[in-house]
Parts: sequence; C-alpha cells; structure tokens
Amino acid sequence: MTENGSGSIGRRGLIVTGAATALTLGSVSFANAAPGGGAGGGRPDETKVVRGTLPTGSPDFVYLPVEVPRGVRELAVSYTYEKTPVPAGTQGNALDIGIFDERGTALGGAGFRGWSGGARSSFFIRADDATPGYLRGPVRAGTWHIALGPYTVAPQGLPYTVTVTLKYGEPGTTPAPVYPPVRAKGRGRAWYRGDCHLHSVHSDGGRTPAEIAALARAAGLDFINTSEHNTTSGHRAWQGLWGDDLLIMTGEEITTRNGHVVALGTEPGHFIDWRYRARDNRFGRFAREARAAGGLVVPAHPHATCVGCGWKFGFGDADAVEVWNGPYTPDDEVTLQEWDNSLVAAARSGRPWLPAMGNSDAHRDPDRVGGPQTVVLADDLSRAAIQAGLKAGHSYVAESAAVSLSFSVSGGHGQHAGIGERLRAGADEPVTARLEVTGAPGCSASFVTDQGTLYTTRLPASGTGTAEWGTTPSYATYIRAEVRHAPVTPGLPGPLTAFTNPVFLTG
Repeated sequence: MTENGSGSIGRRGLIVTGAATALTLGSVSFANAAPGGGAGGGRPDETKVVRGTLPTGSPDFVYLPVEVPRGVRELAVSYTYEKTPVPAGTQGNALDIGIFDERGTALGGAGFRGWSGGARSSFFIRADDATPGYLRGPVRAGTWHIALGPYTVAPQGLPYTVTVTLKYGEPGTTPAPVYPPVRAKGRGRAWYRGDCHLHSVHSDGGRTPAEIAALARAAGLDFINTSEHNTTSGHRAWQGLWGDDLLIMTGEEITTRNGHVVALGTEPGHFIDWRYRARDNRFGRFAREARAAGGLVVPAHPHATCVGCGWKFGFGDADAVEVWNGPYTPDDEVTLQEWDNSLVAAARSGRPWLPAMGNSDAHRDPDRVGGPQTVVLADDLSRAAIQAGLKAGHSYVAESAAVSLSFSVSGGHGQHAGIGERLRAGADEPVTARLEVTGAPGCSASFVTDQGTLYTTRLPASGTGTAEWGTTPSYATYIRAEVRHAPVTPGLPGPLTAFTNPVFLTG
C-alpha cells in the first residue's frame, strides 16, 4: 500500500465543465501493464491512498483521476471523511461518491459507471458483477475518475481519505442484462394502481427488489417504477419479479443540487445525467433526453426541506408533478396549493395544465410502499398506456388501495366528463359534480375550483358515500375533488386521504 498526497485543492484545478463547476485533482498512477500486455495473472493487488481536505464553497464535483493499466480484473474503492462537529444551525460534512470510466466525465457522456451518493463507504466493479449502484463490465485501461460530491461542507472543511485497489487477472465475461417487459396481462381498459417513486439497495434504500415487489403486490399495486438516485444499475435486478399482475417500469430519480425529478418509464439501461444546477440552463436538454428515452418528466417533492431538494427549474419541461410524497406533511400541502394555483393560471390562459400524481418515495421499513399511490385510467397494463393516462391527467391519488374514488361532471344536455377531461357547456348552464367514495371512514369530501373550496360534506361513518354539487362554467373554470382526514392542527386542513385531477369546464 502506498500513500498519495494529491488530494489537496489548488486554484488551477478548478474548471467549468459546461454545467456545474468541478475540480480535478492530481492523478493516482499504478504500475504499467503486465509484461507483454497480458491479463496480469499472478500480479499482487495494488492499493493507493489519497488524502485531502475540501474547503467550504467547494465545487459540486471533485474528480480524482486514476490511471488504470491493462490486466485489471477488479477496481475497488473505499472512502471515509470526518464529520466535524458544527454549531447548531450549521451544515456539517456530507460527501457523496461515484465513478466514471476511461470514456470520461463529459456531461451526458458514456463514461458513467456508478453512483452511490452517501449510501455506501465502498464499492467494486468487475466484468461479471458490481456493487449495487454501479454498472458491471470490464475494467478497461485508461484514466478513470472517482467522483466526489461535497453535498455540504462544515466551516472547518471536509477532510477525506480515498483508497483505491486494483486486482489483476482474467477479466471474465459480462452477462447480458434481462429487463422487465413493457406489458403485463392487466384487465383491459381499467383503473390501475401504481407507485412510481421507490428506492432499493441500488441507491439509498434498505430493501431488495424482491422485497419491494412483494410489498407492491401486498399493497394492491398493478405497476411500479424503479427510481434509484442517479444510477440505472437496478434496471437489471428485477428478473423473475414481474408477472401478469405486476408491471415493472424502469426509471431514475435525477438528483441535482436544485431539486429531484423522476424519469418515469425510460428505456432500461438509459442513464440521465444529474450534474447541473438551475443556473447552468441544462435541465431542458436532459428533460428532452428523458422523453426521447421513452420516459415522463416528473418533478419530485418540490417543496421538501432537505438540502438540495427544493425544485428550482420551473415546470415548463415537466409532464406531471409529484404533489404528494410519502406520509402527508406540510410541504405536500404547500405543493398542493401551488399546483392548484397552476390550474388557475392554465384555465385563464388556455395553456396546457400539469397533471398531479402521488408516490411513496419508500426507502426502508417502516416506509409504506403504495402510500400514497396514483390510480390511473389506462387502456391496458403497459408502459405506454400507463404513461398516456398519467400525462393526460386521467388519474387520482389515494393513500392506499382501500380508498377508491369515482368523480365526474355532467351537463344538462347529456354531456359528461371524467377526471382529466373537459366538459363543454354554456357559460350559465347548470352542471353537476358527483363524487363517489369508498374506504374513507371519518373523512370529509370537498369540491375545489378556481374560486377555492366551495362545498364540503362529511362522509358516513362507514367511509362510503356520495357528494354532489352544482355550479356553472361562468363561476368555476374547473372542479376537482378532495377527501381529507379530520384536522390535526387547529385552523389547518386535515391530511389528504385522496384527491383527483380536475375536470375543466368550457363555456
């Protein structure tokens, strides 16, 4: 084992990559290739250690180049950093890690080989296997880059140690990945329940894909979407877990420093880069890339209070928005009201509106898979049909499979519109909104318009009931329904049980 002191930061190392600022440290070099360019069999493992300190205000990404010779069978990396005590109210140290191979670190390039954020202290890559979060494949010769992400840095700085080990030998072979099919048997045109924001051991979750699939079935779900932070390694981990009753879509939670976004239903193995901030004007490019890869773009928990979670990119490139994330909290209420305001603006301007959805963002026990879940009207249980229903807003959100809604608006001349649709009626023609609810004991039902909440009624003790309310297109430009639990804080509305996307009224 040798020590390498190239981890110090100098001003000349600071570069701009076309997105977020980055720093490249001095290279870590190992011995030359085996004599004659062989596979390196019989050579002992080589380990080198790099130590350094990142100051407050460090770039978002610090790259440590590693010169990898020929004949390497496995590359292994571990790291530690000091969690320096800080005064109350001050951010302490948090350091993420990932790696890019000899193809480079270019934004959106082909070099990505894995990311674990702060969830792991070590990882390995070889042809036949890799640590969850990392992509298996040959360890080819060239300059690899360990990516360090100083998420937060204490005032005293962030001391770190990175250990790199090369193991030599025959490279082995990489198994062909087996990805989930794009269609399940389903029930034809029907309402399907899904959870599109989930984490396994392939990012910072504590559950295996098998455990998540079992919990999804137990929660009454028909579809799920994998959404690991900044990696696609989990796309190949679902073999044998899908079936006629469960559609598994692949995606990614693109976790930037200015907010998180779920790429929903992208092609398996398609990686979307995350290394940019709102000020870099790059999000539109990667939103288009997600769509080109067959996915939807869904900003996640826009008002979450964690560092870097608040959404700063605007919603012009979104296909839907995650209004409800996990157990209902005040930041979800803020997002719900912001989304409702966007409906008002869309109705008045005639511009397209943004559908809402809800997901669990479940990581580990006791997080509840399917709590909440989006219930979408789709022509069949396929990726394309589910995405079409979500993008059209033909959906509602419920806290569990025990809750079901039926919501529609009808006019006096036989016209009828369901969730996400438009009802055409005269400006002063009476229209009737009707909501049927099951599975919501102790709850109230409300109709919400661009004028606010205009009608509320208590549901029967059984939780099964019907609410009706009349209005006109001149008074309400849209109607949507909410079902809520009793208030827990005086003066504030109770937590959501369920809510629908709107029906727009066109005079």
